[in-house]
This record gives sequence, C-alpha cells and structure tokens, in this order.
Amino acid sequence: MANSKLIVVEGAQGAGKTTVTDFLRHSLSYTNLYRLCGTSDSTPTGKIKAEEMYIHLMQYIKGLENKSINLVFDRTFFTEENYCRLGKKEYTFTDVYEKLLDDFSKLDFEIYYITLYLENEDLYNERLKRPDKASFHNSKFEAENSINQQRVYLEMADDIKNKYPNIKVYNLENSKPLEETQAELRRIIGF
Repeated sequence: MANSKLIVVEGAQGAGKTTVTDFLRHSLSYTNLYRLCGTSDSTPTGKIKAEEMYIHLMQYIKGLENKSINLVFDRTFFTEENYCRLGKKEYTFTDVYEKLLDDFSKLDFEIYYITLYLENEDLYNERLKRPDKASFHNSKFEAENSINQQRVYLEMADDIKNKYPNIKVYNLENSKPLEETQAELRRIIGF
C-alpha cells in the first residue's frame, strides 16, 4: 500500500512549473524534486535515447516505492510526447509513451498528474519576457509555442483522466495570486 506521493507537474513554458514545484518541495515533508529536460536530439536516434532515459527513470522511481519519500517531477516523459505531437521531433513517441504511462499508473504511490495552464493565453507573452527566463528576445514566437503546448497538455490530461482512474489528474489554472495556487495545491494533495 502506497505510503508516498508521486507528483508530476507539466505545463507549457511560462505556466509556472518552477514556482509550483519549488513550493511542493518545500511544503511536503521528505520530498525530492527532480527537473527533467529530455534529450535535445530530435532525430530518430533521439527516440532511442529518450526511451532509454525514461525506462531507467521508471525503474528508479519503482525502486523508491514505499520508502516514505515523496517525489515531485517538473516535467517527465509527458513532455516528450507533447513535443512529438506538436511535430518538434522527427519521430513519434506515442508507442513508448503509452507503455511508460501504463507502467506509471501501476506504481505503488499516491499518484498526482497536475497540468498548469493559463486561461488568458496572452499572459504567456508577459511571463516569457521576465528577466529570469533564459531567452526572451523572441517572446511572441515562444508564446505561440507555449499556447500550442498548453492545448496538447490539456488534451493529454483528459486522456489520462479517462483511462487511468487511479491517477489523480488536475488541471490547475495558474494566473491567480500565488497564495491562491498554494491553497489549491494543499487542498488537492491534502497537506
């Protein structure tokens, strides 16, 4: 029986993943935070690299079942699937994604899948221009990418919710004051 939480936070660039995952890391006792970025290889060889990486990740997570350690992930294999659906890679990842998702759903954790989104998509322009972002000189293009990513993430969340009832799926609108988002996370996750 699960004695730990596994929380995956996904969302487009600018949706607030760093802020939310930092909050979770510092608010939940005995919590490890992981930030993943996948592979930069967009060629078919990148699929092999991504598959190996995420299979190893799933084995690692499985090894932490029932250790009374909470895990928070800022991006995982869901991001790889999102980018592939948007045509950012020269390959499809769906076959690997579906297998990983099935394995993910069977992990002995209390599993949460949280998609951050912005109801007002124009806010991506603002958020991506922040000086702490790596690159903001081309924010209109980046904002369009974030908007497209957001739409795919929300579709993916609906699919997961319908197919895997043991995964607690939440779409969290994240343009409100930080204190309200934090209160909603406390309610959702129960801490």
